[in-house]
Amino acid sequence: MPMPKIVDHDKQRVLVAEAAWRIIRRDGMEQASVRNIAEEAGVSVGSMRHYFSTQSELLRYAMNLVSERVSHRVQKMSFTGSPMDNMKCLLLEFLPNTEEKLAEMEVWYAFTARSKTDPTLKELANTVYDELRQAVGSVITYLIKHDLSRPDLDKELEIERLYALVDGLGIHTVLRPDQMNAKLMDDVLTLHLASLFR
Repeated sequence: MPMPKIVDHDKQRVLVAEAAWRIIRRDGMEQASVRNIAEEAGVSVGSMRHYFSTQSELLRYAMNLVSERVSHRVQKMSFTGSPMDNMKCLLLEFLPNTEEKLAEMEVWYAFTARSKTDPTLKELANTVYDELRQAVGSVITYLIKHDLSRPDLDKELEIERLYALVDGLGIHTVLRPDQMNAKLMDDVLTLHLASLFR
C-alpha cells in the first residue's frame, strides 16, 4: 500500500513565495497573479489555497520573507572587528552587495511601490523601514555612547542622514546597477562613517 505524501507546508509556502519573487523580478508586480505564481512554483491553483487563502496574503508573506531573511543574517553576525568595521558590516547587510541580496531588494522595492495602494502591505513596509531606521540609529548611538563621535555631532540629524544614505545606495543599485556596485557602496559607506568619528 503506497504511503501518503507528506507535504511540509512551511517549506511549500517559501517555495511559492520564491516563485512570486521570480515573477516580480522578471515580469513585474502586475504579473504576480495566483495563476502565474502557481505555474511558476509548479503547483495547481487549487493546492495554492492550502497555503494562502488570498493573493494579498500570499504577497504579504512573500514581502515578509525578504525582511525575515535580512533579520536572520543580522542575528547570525558576530561583531569582532573594530567599531568602524562592525558598523560597516551591520549596514552592508541592508545593502544589495551580493546577487542574493540584490534579488531581495528588487522584490522589496516592488512590494514597497505596491504598498502605496495595498493597506496590508503598507503596515509591513512601515514596520520594516522603522526597523532599518532603528539599526541605523544604533550605529550613531553607539558612536556617541562610546565617545567615538565628533563632539559637534547632531544625533537625530545624523541618524536621518545615514538612513537616507543606506536607503539611497540600495535604490541606486537596483535602478542603476551599471553605475553602483558592491565596491562603490563599500567605499561610500566607509567615507561617510569615517566623517562621523572624532
